[in-house]
Amino acid sequence: MPQGTSPLPSSPQNESLDRSTSSSLSSLSSLGMNLRSKQDPSTLNSLPQYLAQPRAATAPPHHLHIFSTRHNTHITLTRPDRNPILAVSTGNLGFKKAARGTYDAAYQLGAYIMNRIQQEGLLAKIQQMELVLRGYGDGREAIKKILLGSEGMSLRPRIVRVTDATRLKFGGTRSKKPRRLG
Repeated sequence: MPQGTSPLPSSPQNESLDRSTSSSLSSLSSLGMNLRSKQDPSTLNSLPQYLAQPRAATAPPHHLHIFSTRHNTHITLTRPDRNPILAVSTGNLGFKKAARGTYDAAYQLGAYIMNRIQQEGLLAKIQQMELVLRGYGDGREAIKKILLGSEGMSLRPRIVRVTDATRLKFGGTRSKKPRRLG
């Protein structure tokens, strides 16, 4: 096919399509040129401060790990390098056997942790916090209630991310046989 010829027959509709696509392409290319010209360093001063700062300049977050099973709840506060600062479970508070898995035990655990964070002066060191939830026990809801309530008021503004690290089984190993009672 010779250059300059199109496979479509010449018609007024095809010519208008060619003109509209070429005009839209030229407007896109001029927009790209305008965007490139606006990327000089002097425009960074006009941006809000949270956008002007590079992401790496902020301090890495501390982590509050909440591991909640049907039978117990564990809370671990770690430094940004994942070394533990505080690690407490409902059993450490004096709950025995089946009482460890209750909502009340987890609520008291959350209140205890918030109190320890304030007593030990860790609140001043924690600038950012990542909340890591794992498991589906009653402790998950209890800790959420603590953080949204008056106990978690001082820690709430420091939370930058909430992640769910619950392990899911894709096939995996064979499950335990069901218990037969009776």
